[in-house]
Amino acid sequence: MATAGYGRREESRSGRLVAAVQARDADVVRALLEEGADPDTVGEDGLPVLCVAVAAYDEPVAEALVQGGADQYRSLPDGTTPLLRAVDLGSPAMVLALLLDEPQRRIPHGMQEQLLALAGQWYETGAAEELRRRSGVPGPAAVLLVPDGESNQIEQISLGGLTVRAGHGAILTWLERAFHISTPVDELAARALRYPEEEDADSHGDWFAACFTLSERRDKDTWAAVEALRHHPSPAHRGFLAAALGIGAVFVGRPGLDWYSDAYHQLLAAWAADETDGRVLAKVLSVCPGHHGGPDNEALGLRYADHPDPRVRSEVPYYLHTRGVGLTPAATTALLSLARDPEADVRAAVCEVLGGARDLTSETRNALLALVRDPDAGVRATAAGALSGSGDRAPAVADAFVRLLDEDDQLLRLEGAYGLAKLDDPRTGAASERVGPLGPGFEHDHRAGELWYWTWRNRPDRA
Repeated sequence: MATAGYGRREESRSGRLVAAVQARDADVVRALLEEGADPDTVGEDGLPVLCVAVAAYDEPVAEALVQGGADQYRSLPDGTTPLLRAVDLGSPAMVLALLLDEPQRRIPHGMQEQLLALAGQWYETGAAEELRRRSGVPGPAAVLLVPDGESNQIEQISLGGLTVRAGHGAILTWLERAFHISTPVDELAARALRYPEEEDADSHGDWFAACFTLSERRDKDTWAAVEALRHHPSPAHRGFLAAALGIGAVFVGRPGLDWYSDAYHQLLAAWAADETDGRVLAKVLSVCPGHHGGPDNEALGLRYADHPDPRVRSEVPYYLHTRGVGLTPAATTALLSLARDPEADVRAAVCEVLGGARDLTSETRNALLALVRDPDAGVRATAAGALSGSGDRAPAVADAFVRLLDEDDQLLRLEGAYGLAKLDDPRTGAASERVGPLGPGFEHDHRAGELWYWTWRNRPDRA
């Protein structure tokens, strides 16, 4: 009887797991796996539930199953595996969800070649054309741009009753990375820039996979190709490289890579001095060592202070200050001019730099006070944050915080009340009431915390 009862519990758990996977409920899936449900439970179709998640493009459930022990390399009746099916369906996020463990150690070499060949076939043929071949339907395909993972997008293509995502370029890149295959830099760039005419191409899964993979490479052969790509006649190629170097900046300065750090700094410094395309130059300036207080940063900033591209001008303020040291007269003059720039992003960058200066002068204080009244709400908030962070106790600063309490935007009112609390201004109590109740998400907000602390310090029983 005990054995029969155990069997019924197992059957019940398996049935609940199948239902949870079909309902796309990753939390319930994890809970059932922790209770002992078999991660390789099969449904009525005889396939493991991981295949259900793969077919539904349900990355959270697929990841939960793999983390719980589901076998993504399991051979299925048709000769495929869950991972092979994921590659076929074209979602990079799904493939990554199934590559959680060390695939090179577990996947036989022949299977690696099969996965790479399948991804390569889709990529080279094109998703729409491959669907025409498989479905036998010659007509035009329906194309829809869909989210794939947390921040990327992929075309979802439907034709003849079949649907696939066109992320096979990214899948090919991720598989090569997982199998320790060094993809040539030119090929990574070609995959990233397959859709160069799109303004938001850098959100495409193919672009991100190539960019991230290049950012990790630390060998001298790759660096030689990087230096060549930096001189590519296409701004799109140079922009791709700048983005990859920006991601790779987190590795600069790590032990054992002194040669790379030196080469990285030299390349970006030379590049920032001679790049002609505004969009690319802005990317280079955003990752150049001068952005973080490097040598000769002020000279470079002054050089581009009146650049026609606002994306470049929005990077300039960060080159016009040295941390912990007062602004030079030339830097001050340039920043005051940029504080009147027609582009809000440029004015916001000025706010951040002026707020981080060692001490506000009457000129820089007046510039920030003017920016607190800026037409753009984001600039007003940034200027208020700069003033509160500066610790300037001029009466005009406190008055500027009080004016923010009349804003319709609660966040701006919060900035004003926070600034008053930092100054320990007696108007803080009334200001806090003007802010109004703060909803969820403010539990760890430094501004809300400062208001609470001011109220606690000024309780009547502490007088």
